[in-house]
Amino acid sequence: MSIGKIYTYPNNVRVAKVLIAAAYNGLEVEEVHIQMGVDNKKPEFLAKFPLGKVPTFESNDGFYLYESNAIAYYVASLKQGTTLLGANQKEAAEIQQWITLADNELAPIAAAWLFPIFGFIPENPANTKKAQEDIKRVLEVLNQHLLKKTFFVGETITLADIVLATSLVQFYRNVFDPSFRAPYKNLNRWFNTVVNQPKVQKVLGEVVLAEKMAVAEKKKVEKPKAEKPKADAKPKAEKKPAKKDDDEEDEPSYADEKPAGKNPLDLLPKSTFDLENWKRFYSNNDTRPTAVNWFWENYDKEGFSLWKAVYKYNDELTMTFMSSNLVGGFFQRLERARKYAFGSLVVLGEDNNNAIQGYFVFRGHGVPAEVTDAADYESYNFTRADDQDAKIREEFNAYIAWDETIEGKKFADGKIFK
Repeated sequence: MSIGKIYTYPNNVRVAKVLIAAAYNGLEVEEVHIQMGVDNKKPEFLAKFPLGKVPTFESNDGFYLYESNAIAYYVASLKQGTTLLGANQKEAAEIQQWITLADNELAPIAAAWLFPIFGFIPENPANTKKAQEDIKRVLEVLNQHLLKKTFFVGETITLADIVLATSLVQFYRNVFDPSFRAPYKNLNRWFNTVVNQPKVQKVLGEVVLAEKMAVAEKKKVEKPKAEKPKADAKPKAEKKPAKKDDDEEDEPSYADEKPAGKNPLDLLPKSTFDLENWKRFYSNNDTRPTAVNWFWENYDKEGFSLWKAVYKYNDELTMTFMSSNLVGGFFQRLERARKYAFGSLVVLGEDNNNAIQGYFVFRGHGVPAEVTDAADYESYNFTRADDQDAKIREEFNAYIAWDETIEGKKFADGKIFK
C-alpha cells in the first residue's frame, strides 16, 4: 500500500533516492508525473508547495514536504528500527555529512558537466574542464574513505549510500569511462555493489558503465563583429582560468590573481556614491519604494554606469531551476568583481520557455576586467543603458525588486550579486 504520492517529471534522478529508501523499508510511494509549467503553477499545487518546484511529497494523511533530501529522510525514518539512518547519533550525523556533500559538491559539477551533454544548457568548455578537475578531488575523498569500508557509514547500506549512488549514477553512465574511473577502485567497487542490490536495481534499472566519455554536441556560434576600442578604454586583462570553488582555507588569495599595481578602478576620482553602503541599504530595507528611491537619490552617473545583461542562448534554456543554476554559477565566478559591481539577474518565463536577463551597476564607464575575465562572460550580451532615461530607471527598479511581471514576462527566480 502506498504511503503517499511524490510529484515530479519523468526520470528525475532526485526521486530515485526516495523510491529506494521506500523499498528498503518495505513501503511504496506513488510516483505522479505532472506537466511542468502548468500543474506546478496551479493555485492548489502552490497552496501545498509554495515554491512550485518538484519533487514534492503528499502523504495519505495530508502531510506535505518539498526538497528531495527531506522527503528521502522522512521515508527512511518511517520504519521502526530501520538501518537507513544509522545505529547511533554519530552515524546519523555522518550520514547527513555525505548527503550534504552530494548536494554541495556533486550537484553543481553535474550541472556544469552533464547538463550540456543532456542538452539542457549550452556547453561552456571552461566550465566543463573545471568540473572535470573538481570532481576528481571529490572522487579521491570518497575513494579514500572506502579503502577499508564496504559502505559509507556502518556495515549496511544507509541513506548516505543511496544518495551518493543516485548522485553519481549519471556520471558513471555517461562520462566516467574506463580511464577516468580507473584511479578510484574502492569507489567503483562500492558503486557496483550498491547499484546491483535488488532494491536499488528495481528503481534504477541496470546501470551500464560508460565505455566512452560522452561530450556535448558542438553548436556553431556566430562571432560578434569586432568593435574598435574606445580611446579611454583600458586593455582587457589576460584570460585566467575560473577560480576553484574549494573550501575557503584551500582557496588561493584573490590578491594573488590581480595584476601587479593598483586596480585602475581604484584610481578613479572619488565618487559620492558608495557601492557598499548601497548594498547594505538594499539588503536591510524594502526594495519598493525605500531602496529604489535611495539608489536614484544617491547614484553618481559620473563614477558609475548601468548595464543590461541578456543571456545569449535563451532559446536553448529548458527548466527554470537549471537556468537559475546557470546564474548561480556565473555569480560564483565573479568574486573578484564584488568590490566594483552590483547586479540582479532573473529568470523570466516558465519551463521550456524562459530567459535570463537583468542589470548590473559597475564602477566606472565600462565592464570591469574582473567581469570580462569570468568564464561565463562570453555567454552574455552586456549593453550600456541610459541611466538618465525614466523608462530604463523603472526597468532597473523592476529587476532589483523582482516584480511579479518584468518586461511582460512572469518572474520565475532571481539572484542578486552584491
